[in-house]
Amino acid sequence: MKALNSKQIAYLRGLAHNLNPVVMLGNNGLTENVLKEIDVSLSAHELIKVQVAGDDRAARKAIYEEISAKTQAVAVHHIGKQLVFYRP
Repeated sequence: MKALNSKQIAYLRGLAHNLNPVVMLGNNGLTENVLKEIDVSLSAHELIKVQVAGDDRAARKAIYEEISAKTQAVAVHHIGKQLVFYRP
């Protein structure tokens, strides 16, 4: 997928603001089943929010990048424990 420009990212961030998380990562982290659920959610909704448990910012950033790479989704936003992804 081609990269989005800053205006497109800002628009998607605005749309995601009112979304509730559709996938929540627990203490087990990013498992194959969680990745499958994220993939299914992206196919159904295009724009999703993921909630990550834990206070380790570096681990959340790694999960954010891994989800983006494995699902071919655009990593839209990462703030706190909320991650937003888009895949048309």
